[in-house]
Amino acid sequence: MEEDLVGKKAELILGGDVLLPKGYRMPYRISRSTAGPGAGKRSAVFSFGGMRVKKGISYDSGEFELIEKNGKLSLTHNGILFLDAVEIRPVVFHSPEQAFFNLDQRCIYNCKFCTSPLLKGDATASLTDERIVEMIRSAMNEQKVVSVALTSGVVGNVAGTVERMASCVRKIRSEFPDIPIGVEPYVDSEEQIRALKDAGANEMKINLETPRKDIFMKVCPELDHSSILKMISASVKIFGIGKVTTNLIFGMGETDDDLEECMRMLAAIGCVPTLRAVRMNDINRKNMVSVGIECYIEKERMIHLAHLQKNVLKEFNLTTHTFKTMCFECGCCDLVPFRDL
Repeated sequence: MEEDLVGKKAELILGGDVLLPKGYRMPYRISRSTAGPGAGKRSAVFSFGGMRVKKGISYDSGEFELIEKNGKLSLTHNGILFLDAVEIRPVVFHSPEQAFFNLDQRCIYNCKFCTSPLLKGDATASLTDERIVEMIRSAMNEQKVVSVALTSGVVGNVAGTVERMASCVRKIRSEFPDIPIGVEPYVDSEEQIRALKDAGANEMKINLETPRKDIFMKVCPELDHSSILKMISASVKIFGIGKVTTNLIFGMGETDDDLEECMRMLAAIGCVPTLRAVRMNDINRKNMVSVGIECYIEKERMIHLAHLQKNVLKEFNLTTHTFKTMCFECGCCDLVPFRDL
């Protein structure tokens, strides 16, 4: 039964939008993310069997269709019953039970898969430290909030962007002394990592993006793969084993062996890798195709890699349960070892 649900979650992650019934009123506020796999889409969180997935929603078209009957919800896939019971979960900000903020969607770097800088408008312009604290407090009055997380594009320069994040962490920590805080910055010095820790951050995410340098040079040509690895290692020393993670995006031409080797290397230093299926959409497709990236991922590979990831983590005595913030805690965009399988 569990494996069947894992397969369903994989299909949802890799599949298209959910078509809503005409006239259906969402029970909770619709999420409009400016970062992550769902950036730029109106979306909602669907839960089933202890798992949850964040999906784009539409009243016009969708690969999946939400069915409402006698007060209960189900999902069909291409007209065939897919899940006979689903629930829609509230989102705090970007994530269920978590206030996850993108401090600035702009970025001086041009990673080909990233959609945040390509979004129209600037939904992050009003996010001052004070405004974020107000939003967290307001959310706490309405629903359960277990943690806070911050990410950001690099604006101006790396040092200035990290200080902006550290300032926000300090403000949140002063107002909410006990809440777990995760940060997902781009850093280029150990001092910046220490500044975020000293400000009050509990967990760190620095994204390596891909196990292979040749792919990295295509998709993130302005960044340094080796430097990011050094920053991950430094982060483990400062934040601790099992408190640092990194995205490894798959589906861009790497092999399973590439991923396993990289995961072992990361786990050996105490970093818990996040496996993330690449997303290609109308916003980033042109940039991806321009560097020869054609994305197609079968659910069988996604499931196989999640089991491989779990085995690697077990071997190095690591688990996703040491994280209280960011993607492992959210669980909406990936198959998460020790939580989904």
